[in-house]
Amino acid sequence: MDVSQRYRESWEGFWAATSDEPGEAIWDADPSLSAAPHSELLLPYADAALPVADLGCGNGTQTRYLATRFARAIGVDLSQAAIGHARRADPEGAAEFVQLDLVDGDAVRALHERIGDTNVYMRAVIHQSEPEARPAVAAAVATLLGNRGRAFVAELTPASQDVLRQAAQGPDGPPKKLRRVFDHGLKPASATDEEVPQVLRAAGLITLDSGDTALPQTEHLPDGTRIDLPARWFVLAAR
Repeated sequence: MDVSQRYRESWEGFWAATSDEPGEAIWDADPSLSAAPHSELLLPYADAALPVADLGCGNGTQTRYLATRFARAIGVDLSQAAIGHARRADPEGAAEFVQLDLVDGDAVRALHERIGDTNVYMRAVIHQSEPEARPAVAAAVATLLGNRGRAFVAELTPASQDVLRQAAQGPDGPPKKLRRVFDHGLKPASATDEEVPQVLRAAGLITLDSGDTALPQTEHLPDGTRIDLPARWFVLAAR
């Protein structure tokens, strides 16, 4: 199975039109607001001597931080343009970056064979994946974990749609960074509250811990308030 051509082109187009400027992508939050606190939730359950795979790494901002907390960090993204951003932002090679379709089971298994059991960091990937692809994305997490890895998965909840609607109704329409998401046909927060835990369970993933959170964005409402999107996080192991 592969993602659809439309989906692939949407992400390739988004990243090709994005500059190397930090924070230009609306979700490109500073690691102090994302990977750092998320690592504190994952590390009590995870072996930091194992690698960590950042799935949907984009321009690699979080991956580079994860490389300071784990023995090895590998950023994975569907978009070759995103991988280009990530490599340019990491001239010292703190992390590795690989173009990979998470829905391609053979490619995911080949990555696992190459790096062995790995921890996984995945922030806001399932909710924007095509509905028919979501089970395969969750299965990719299970494959990469193997017996020893642990995962941190954070996904937007449907309540995020209300926040995004509010942001889009400003006097000038959606803020620039949010408009770019819509212009490229990307659909945030399209999974239901029940769907994410269901697809994780169906993939053979066991929830060790979970909670509610918000994913800070790099865009603001007209009154200057930062856009924070409601989300739920899970620490997971493979059954």
